[in-house]
Amino acid sequence: MLTPKAAPRFAYPTSRFRAACGPSAFDMAVLRRALQAFAAIWAGCGIALLVVPGWLLTDVFDQPRYPDYTYVRVAGAASLTLGALAVMVSRRDDAWWWAWAFAIATGLTATITVLHLLLDVPAGAGTALWWLFAGVSVALTAWLVVGLTRASQDHPIG
Repeated sequence: MLTPKAAPRFAYPTSRFRAACGPSAFDMAVLRRALQAFAAIWAGCGIALLVVPGWLLTDVFDQPRYPDYTYVRVAGAASLTLGALAVMVSRRDDAWWWAWAFAIATGLTATITVLHLLLDVPAGAGTALWWLFAGVSVALTAWLVVGLTRASQDHPIG
């Protein structure tokens, strides 16, 4: 019989991401780290867009001035919220497949920014923001898809 010291009891299910052994510990850790990277990047960008959108876009990234930055702040709030959701999903082993939402978001972001770079950069506008945006989005999408692929082999949805 196990004593309480030998087997701690929790009132909630703990995540298997922290498992030190087992065939799926590494696969789930890859996805967990990708989700945490997504959360840090998107939340950080969201906070910057909420707090200093004009300075960030016009002074740092040489974009044209906009008459109103409300929609940029709304995008920042959405980015911060997606980051928070990614942290929640990263802590739940049984909800790994929810990460597809973040892979889709980064994939669409990568597609939009690459198309903007190729077809629609206004004359006189800087391109550093869009190259950074596209590169990070492509890398995050690839990382999330690799993590999801590995996780799906050990933990099928059905």
